[in-house]
Amino acid sequence: MDEIINDELEQNIEVLKEENEDSYVNDDLYNISSWGADFSYRELISMYEDGDLVKPELQRKYVWGKLEASRFIDSVLLGLPIPSIFLAKTEDNKMLIIDGYQRIMTIYDYVRGLWSGDEKIFKLSNVKEKINSRWRNLAFSELSDTEQRKIRTTTIHAIIFEQRAPKDGDTSLYQIFERINTSGRSLMPQEIRNCVYQGLLNSLLFKLNTNKTWRKLFGNEQEDSRMRDLEFILRFLALNQNSILQSEKSNISLKKYLNEFMGNKANNSDSKILEFEEDFTKTLELVNTQFSDIAFYNIQSTDLTTIRKRFYPTIFDSIMIATSIARKNGVVVNQPNEAARLNLLRDTDYRKYCSEGTMQTEHIKGRVNLALKHLYNFENE
Repeated sequence: MDEIINDELEQNIEVLKEENEDSYVNDDLYNISSWGADFSYRELISMYEDGDLVKPELQRKYVWGKLEASRFIDSVLLGLPIPSIFLAKTEDNKMLIIDGYQRIMTIYDYVRGLWSGDEKIFKLSNVKEKINSRWRNLAFSELSDTEQRKIRTTTIHAIIFEQRAPKDGDTSLYQIFERINTSGRSLMPQEIRNCVYQGLLNSLLFKLNTNKTWRKLFGNEQEDSRMRDLEFILRFLALNQNSILQSEKSNISLKKYLNEFMGNKANNSDSKILEFEEDFTKTLELVNTQFSDIAFYNIQSTDLTTIRKRFYPTIFDSIMIATSIARKNGVVVNQPNEAARLNLLRDTDYRKYCSEGTMQTEHIKGRVNLALKHLYNFENE
């Protein structure tokens, strides 16, 4: 991540430094062409309504607050420079919004009269120090004809990308958008994947993210507008593969691995989607039966008896993968088993595998195998 998000959800997730700083270079990076074009907001609104300008499937939620949105409208009316937007040309000649969704939707909402934040009449903020007095607390319909025309005819520069090759499984577009993202709130990795990797798997992640048991075990009933919860579901599906558990590679880039997993057409087939959904939901229910809402929490490093109420990614992936393996091998557990989980969390090797070199393949396999041993008395082949 390029920035630290100091919100309530961030405080409830253990951030692992190694994974947080994960980056990689793709040799296919320059198999992309780009060019510039200027669009008026009238054109962008028309393109959006006609379906020629599209937000990615289940795009990042609208996250601007009313004051932030009002300040942007205020800037347009004042004639201040507006940062460029980034679009991707699709195979069917549509334009996919990659960076600039908040700006485009703010103008779109203001012109149509309803704000996406609450679907109520969109009036600009009334904060004296922030909004010009000429249009403070006014809806678009209450502006003068000249002011309305100013908004519609203002142009914004767009940088358009088109990926030439390869067509399947490529991660170069991901890196392009990760590097050029210029919005005030830089896109998180899963937000970029949501832009780049459209398909059945992307839709499934959103569906699974509404699972009530998952919301409870994740520790927050509200879906994360930055899609961190979606990434953890993807993490389970991607790491719960024989290719990882049997890999001879010394370590992997989690970011690249998740990108390639989402871009793989084989993982977007109807049969695979059904398999993924069944595995996640059945495994999650079994975890919930045994460990309830503290399933993915760690214990204090200074007090091995006290639960630290923070979602821990490596505890999540190891317990979920171990439970999935046990379930598929006929191991049946239908009662609480917190004592076994506490013993696992106190295991010195397990603690090491969960906190150091977390994407070293030996540590991934190590924490999964220890979870199998402690929780299910099962040895993985």
